Order: sequence, then structure tokens, then C-alpha cells
Amino acid sequence: MSFEKKYKHSVDVKDLFFSYGGPPIIDHMDLQLDAGNRCILVGANGAGKTTLLKILAGKRMVPGAIKVLGQDAFLDGPVGITYLGTEWANNPVVKSDLSVEYLLKSMGSHRWPERTQVLLTVLDVDVKWRMHQISDGQRRRVQLAMGLLHPWELLLLDEVTVDLDVLARADFLNFLKVETEERGCTIVYATHIFDGLGDWATHIGHVADGRCLSMNKVDNFPAFEEIKLQHKQEGRVDSPLTTLCIKWLREDRDRLRNIKNVDPVTGLPHSKWDEMSDNMKKNGDKYYNYWKR
Repeated sequence: MSFEKKYKHSVDVKDLFFSYGGPPIIDHMDLQLDAGNRCILVGANGAGKTTLLKILAGKRMVPGAIKVLGQDAFLDGPVGITYLGTEWANNPVVKSDLSVEYLLKSMGSHRWPERTQVLLTVLDVDVKWRMHQISDGQRRRVQLAMGLLHPWELLLLDEVTVDLDVLARADFLNFLKVETEERGCTIVYATHIFDGLGDWATHIGHVADGRCLSMNKVDNFPAFEEIKLQHKQEGRVDSPLTTLCIKWLREDRDRLRNIKNVDPVTGLPHSKWDEMSDNMKKNGDKYYNYWKR
């Protein structure tokens, strides 16, 4: 299905380089995604996934033009980009004695009453909940409802389903799939939980060493089809996508083990993260007010 948009690519990253003054966190990465794409980013911890998502969200300035929705991600601050990450849970506001109804109204729920009701139903959120009395999983569902109230064109998700139970996650992913199919939205989703995503994603991106090693369309991905056929022949019920991702991650780990320097003092592998400055304020995130739109 094609969608009429004012831009050629929803995400257009070419030769992206980023570091904190030391070894690169992202090393000359290329990435293009179009309207309606649902992309899973697969990579080990430290591969550069979170940094990439924050750059696409306009939270970090980088040299060169990073185009999202046809505009510069940082300088233009395009409207229609939503970033949802795990750090929200550390905001003291979300654990204070406030009602969900109050928080949703602060996000403008009165502007989209029908959309609000859909999200409350999909995520099974009760507006009478008090934030200081609910579980981490319930709090995460509130975050998702708040974050998705405003209709978006590009959604950047960083491990935000980790606290959801199986049913809540399945309903949430189905909602996102409908959004991309009906409104031509684009999703980039970094996760380590792959169950249920094999038939959900349109693209699978493999990120390692700060580079996008491959970007594969699910409907034209021979290596993935081979794994699915093998699972079928062996009568396996586990996820073919999980099998593929574990294979990639194991190869990445083995490769990195062979190239890492060993710290002469500790005897442990010495990575690029060990060389980064403790003070990252001047190179860190652009200030982000969750309630400001």
C-alpha cells in the first residue's frame, strides 16, 4: 500500500556519525524507511540503537542532515514525531499522587476523545487509577496512552513494552499495526523481546558496532524464510524471529570478543564505553519536557 506524503522517506539517514569525543557510538550509519513501515531494530546492548532513536527524535545534534518526515530532525523539530523510552519511569511525577485522568487531560485528551477511549481500551487503563498506587506494568500502560494521544507520523519506541504482560503487549502491537496501515505512519522499535513480532514487522534492521549491518524486508528475506521453514519441518513452536535474532547477537558477541582490548589492570575487556567522559552534559540530550507539545 502506498501513501501520499510530502516527503520521500519518513527516515533518511546517510553516513551518520556520532561520538562523545572518543570512539564512535554510531559509525557512518545509513537507514531509510518509508510511510507505513514497521521496523524492528535488533542489536546487543551498546550497539547504538538508543542513541539512534534519540537522534531521530531530535534530542541530540549531530553533524550533517538527519532527515525525518522530510525535515532536519534537530534544527527543524518536525511535528509528528513521538519518542517513548524507558527513562519516563524515573520521573518523580509518574509516582506521585495524581490520577490518570488528570495526566491525560494535561496531555490534551479532550482534543481527541475517541482516540483517548481507544487507547484506554487497548491498554486496559482505568482513568481513576492513582499513579502512586499502581504497578510498574500499569504505569507503563499509562505512559503509552499519554504518549500516543497525539496522532503521530513517526513513532520511536525504545524497549517500552518490557513491563507489559502478554495480552497487553499483543493488543498494543495490533493497535500500532492498524495505525501504520490506516494512516501511513512509520515505527522504529528497538527491543529484545521478539515473540509475536515475526508477522508484525515489515522490516528487520540489524545494528552492531554503531552501524546498520542490514535492513531486510520481511516479505523478501531468504534467511528468515529458511529459518521459518526449518521450524516448520522440525515442528518447533518457538519464534523463528527469535532464532534469527539470537543468531545475529551471538555472531556480534563473538566478533566483539575477538577485537576488544583487554584492560591490563582488571583483565576485563575494554570497550568504547569505558573511554567515554563521565560528563556528557554538553553532548547529551536536548531538554525534553514530556508535557510540552
